[in-house]
Amino acid sequence: MSEPRVKRIKTCLPLCKTHISSAGSLARQNFPTVVEESLCGVSTLLMEVSYRLEALAKIFEQSDVALPRVSAYFHQESVKELERAEAMLQYLSQRGGKYCNKNIQRSCTEQVCAVLPALEIMLNQWKEEMSVMLELNQLAHEYGDPHTASVIKSQFIQPLVPKVKLVGDLLTSARRVSCTGDSTGGFGEYLIDRLQETA
Repeated sequence: MSEPRVKRIKTCLPLCKTHISSAGSLARQNFPTVVEESLCGVSTLLMEVSYRLEALAKIFEQSDVALPRVSAYFHQESVKELERAEAMLQYLSQRGGKYCNKNIQRSCTEQVCAVLPALEIMLNQWKEEMSVMLELNQLAHEYGDPHTASVIKSQFIQPLVPKVKLVGDLLTSARRVSCTGDSTGGFGEYLIDRLQETA
């Protein structure tokens, strides 16, 4: 018996437009289609965040910028975001859902050439990710899926809170040591790179 169509709540979640539901899956139990679509879309968002952070890491590896610890920090966070995306896909599979392969969007970080705008991009990404996760948690509650709501809260929202705080602190430190938003660079960038040694 197929799941009844329910009127969708207006949402900003990155839903999967071409999602093929796995209604016939034997593992599927109390897993609303709209939650499945949202998990599919959010996992792609996490992959895009990982790709963007890796692109930022590569910028700081270049010889004209050369901030190895800042680069290592962005690379480390990129790997963690990819692990989060894989964890969400694994959860989707365990619940009997399907993932639809989609194109990952371009990172749009070509113009970044300094620490300050890179940290701002990172902070905005994580704030967006936090709001998406909170909305996904709320959606799961509204559609009667407390298990998904619990997993989203414990595995995706709670680990994100200290990350947002850390990047906010790094951004404040970067502004205090007079990091610039352009390619001129200076002593501030060097101090932030040294700060990453202890972070």
